[in-house]
Amino acid sequence: MKTTTFILIIGTALALSTSFAAPKEKMDPPTAAETAFMKKAADGGMTEVELGKVAEKNGQKESVKSFGSQMVKDHGKANDDLKSLAGKMNVTLPDKVSAAHQTKIDKMSKMSGNAFDAAYSKGMIQDHEQTVADFEKASGTVKNADLKKFIDDTLPVIKEHLKMAKEMAAK
Repeated sequence: MKTTTFILIIGTALALSTSFAAPKEKMDPPTAAETAFMKKAADGGMTEVELGKVAEKNGQKESVKSFGSQMVKDHGKANDDLKSLAGKMNVTLPDKVSAAHQTKIDKMSKMSGNAFDAAYSKGMIQDHEQTVADFEKASGTVKNADLKKFIDDTLPVIKEHLKMAKEMAAK
């Protein structure tokens, strides 16, 4: 009898402890489109950081070097935020840039002076126009609230980068 009572008490205590435990953050699994967007955003973000480092080193104009530094800072933060979110969503992001982007980084790394500044400015306009379009499209289609918040928080920064890139190219 004592054993049965003891087992009932332990069982009740366990049941109560699990019902009062803090709920785990439940997140719906991402759709294929959400996963694809996150991977593309990670690849683009890492590329912007690497090209920003090249701009800091190879740029001639101070505006190009400064813009490169801003890309390292802003895209580095966005990359960290995206990695954290991807971890919660069980999405594995790439840990290095795609081959196509690496080719671009390698090409830009061999340039310097005015030729670098012109190519970098032009590339940053093109890249940020595409990124704005991708983020705007994703903002209207993603279902995951946390991913939507990431997109909505990041989009104004990318739009500002596009504006800055156009100003840099005009100088």
